Amino acid sequence: MSYVKPAELVTRMVDAGAYKLRLSARDTLIRAFMGAALLTLAAAFAVTVSTNTGQPLLGALLFPVGFVILYLFGFDLLTGVFTLGPLAVLDRRPGASVGAMFRNWGLVFVGNFGGAFMVAVLMAIYFTYGFSAEPSAVGLAIGEIGHGRTVGYADHGAAGMLTLFIRGVLCNWMVSTGVVLSMISDNVVAKIIAMWMPIMLFFYMGFEHSIVNMFLFPSGLLLGADFTIMDYLIWNEIPTVVGNLVGGLLFVALPLYVTHGRPTARRVRAGKRAATPGAQVSAAAEARTGSSATITADTEREPVSVA
Repeated sequence: MSYVKPAELVTRMVDAGAYKLRLSARDTLIRAFMGAALLTLAAAFAVTVSTNTGQPLLGALLFPVGFVILYLFGFDLLTGVFTLGPLAVLDRRPGASVGAMFRNWGLVFVGNFGGAFMVAVLMAIYFTYGFSAEPSAVGLAIGEIGHGRTVGYADHGAAGMLTLFIRGVLCNWMVSTGVVLSMISDNVVAKIIAMWMPIMLFFYMGFEHSIVNMFLFPSGLLLGADFTIMDYLIWNEIPTVVGNLVGGLLFVALPLYVTHGRPTARRVRAGKRAATPGAQVSAAAEARTGSSATITADTEREPVSVA
């Protein structure tokens, strides 16, 4: 199985972020819509497994199937672009501006919500025989999740809001780790195994994922759960989005970039050294150590092996 060393991994992350910031609105929306739809369908599957078997660990073990499929297809989640987009801006890639980053985040948010809400409606129909019967046991379980993760936090006031935010941070620490690990090998089996581990962890621990919640909470409301849209927005979605942003950027993107990255700066230094005696020897040494100075990015097409 191929293994991508950290320096090259960071270059792939920056290449991926730069590529996503250049995508058209149409492509961004389609990829975000389908990414959320696949992830949230897997969430419905995991809740079904947990409810029917009484084994939450089994549901968490199986949930990553949706994450793996969507990233193998090259679709997008807001949690992923929170991590990759800023690196392209920090690395000063052509066209990677703060405005382009916010545009990308906004489009992915809209696409993700559309895909998640579609699955919420479809599953609500599935759980109620087209709203002609009371929700099934799984539907009731989803409703209870929505109630517990809105009103349940509100009951604790500021401490509940802090807990919600921290769960959002911890979630995208793991989810963005899964996004990055999708690039750590060019072997499909290795990619799947690497992605599976952190996603299983986040789901079993009950961390807060903004896109999964775009499915769980509208589902709960459609199925008659006892909370409101404002409860959902104030006591879950908004703090979760902020926590996801902080977790992915602070604990995944920046540590890797600062210690292994800055690919553009390294390429500039490499170019300067090429004009001095002994440059070929230095270049050969960098190639042996895996320095990203020897790696070039094709900015006109989607980078190979990136999420």
